[in-house]
Amino acid sequence: MAEKYQLKSKEVWDGNMAASHALRQAQVDVVAAYPITPSTPIVQNYAQFLADGYIDGEFVMVESEHSAMSACVGAAAAGGRVATATSSQGYALMVEVLYQASGMRLPIVMTVVNRALASPLNIHGDHGDLYLGRDAGWIHLIANNPQEAYDITLCAFKIAEDQRVRLPVTTNQDGFLVSHTAQVVEPLQDEDAYKFIGEYKSLNPMLDTKNPQTYGAQTEEEWHFEFKATQHKALMESTSVIDEVFAAYEKLTGRRYSRVETYKLEDAEIALVLMGSAYETAMVAVDKAREEGIKVGLLMPRTFRPFPYNEVAEKLKNIKAIAALDRSAPMGAMGALFNEVSGALLANGQSAIMTNYIYGLGGRDTTAEHILEVIKETDKNKEAKKRVTDLQGFINLRGPKLSFN
Repeated sequence: MAEKYQLKSKEVWDGNMAASHALRQAQVDVVAAYPITPSTPIVQNYAQFLADGYIDGEFVMVESEHSAMSACVGAAAAGGRVATATSSQGYALMVEVLYQASGMRLPIVMTVVNRALASPLNIHGDHGDLYLGRDAGWIHLIANNPQEAYDITLCAFKIAEDQRVRLPVTTNQDGFLVSHTAQVVEPLQDEDAYKFIGEYKSLNPMLDTKNPQTYGAQTEEEWHFEFKATQHKALMESTSVIDEVFAAYEKLTGRRYSRVETYKLEDAEIALVLMGSAYETAMVAVDKAREEGIKVGLLMPRTFRPFPYNEVAEKLKNIKAIAALDRSAPMGAMGALFNEVSGALLANGQSAIMTNYIYGLGGRDTTAEHILEVIKETDKNKEAKKRVTDLQGFINLRGPKLSFN
């Protein structure tokens, strides 16, 4: 039996330490991982917990991130509660196996510390890896600060393991801006955290020799379509479980989470849509803009997958102009968040003047002043009769202004 870890009612943790403690409290059976900046401290802390006797379970060091996810798939198929962590190139190396994990309906939890993808090499945060895996069949949850990194990771286990879902989940936090930023976190005690998640209930474990199971079978045109459609249905319908888990967590802690978060949107005429740590920076910008008489609000999808189309459309139904901010290089297209929001409005028969801003690539600073400039530009767009000339712009980019129409 593992020794009890003594937690204070308030701890000073960065996002990595917060995630590490969530994994510890979940009493994970197997963590298989390979270190990569800036997520290394998550598994390093976890390994220290194991060495100090605070964990009953297995920590498997492997030779690559591809092997890490492969080991997680094997352990989850065998019937264990499984978790890992990664970032950037490590995430990219895992992509092949991400599809295996989701296709086998294995409830693995992976804490992803979001970081730019090479080339050129960059160790700082943007959403390149988050966007890379958006269609891999995983649920993607967004955390904006260390407290949320802790809370959302605990919720991720309960969501993934629900018998109505049985899909892997990533919890995403911005590299360095969250992962290495220390803030006050109010954790649960170990017993309360584990009780919230619940004892792991395996489904069709491979080690049950009395009931042989097949994993990763080949399906061609006769059944592949139906299989993937069923998997997609489970992911889209996981929204009800996510809502239930968030409601249960609020009852336990008083901290409320929603699949769509908003700030001062009720009477807004224009809106900004963005994800991650910049959401809190944008709150400051909104407050400044409100002082200048600009009716602006914020919206953040906390679930990037399944994307909350109807909820986003409902929240934005009275908005005249929208700026969607993407923290990822779009490379020949509009940003992914811009496209999702545009699709949500169009599918619900709504329209607004839409613009796309790219920001924060490779950890570039995005301040409240930068976002205030975006707000003022968006406010000018609200009276436009058709789309604006500059459909896409880049925030805090050195050199001449770069925009596309």
